[in-house]
Amino acid sequence: MTRILADLPDEDIKWLDQLATEQGKSRASILRDVVATYKAQSHEAGSKHWLDQAFGAWKDRDDIGDAVEWQRRERASWTRPWDDDYEEVKAEFPDLFDEDDDRERQRYLEMKAPRKSGKKPSRKQKKK
Repeated sequence: MTRILADLPDEDIKWLDQLATEQGKSRASILRDVVATYKAQSHEAGSKHWLDQAFGAWKDRDDIGDAVEWQRRERASWTRPWDDDYEEVKAEFPDLFDEDDDRERQRYLEMKAPRKSGKKPSRKQKKK
């Protein structure tokens, strides 16, 4: 076993000492346990086993109805007036949008539209 020297804040040393006393272990033993736990967790984080655990987690849910339709509606609710698919999403889920969204869409389209003269208005023209 290799011995190391590490600087820790006084608060952490107090915490280690308290934990060691509670568990009847040495400070070094507590640190070895902490490193072993961290090592195991970081190994798990690198693996994909959590995908297997989560796959199908919602299959038995009955509070959301059809899961695919629920997910489509949730994604539709993220649509903003400046999104390219605003009109299509609004046509499918009209209850998710209101007059404010439509006004914001109109402002966006007006800003996006090319100017007839091809030039931006000068500051003097804007103030009129």
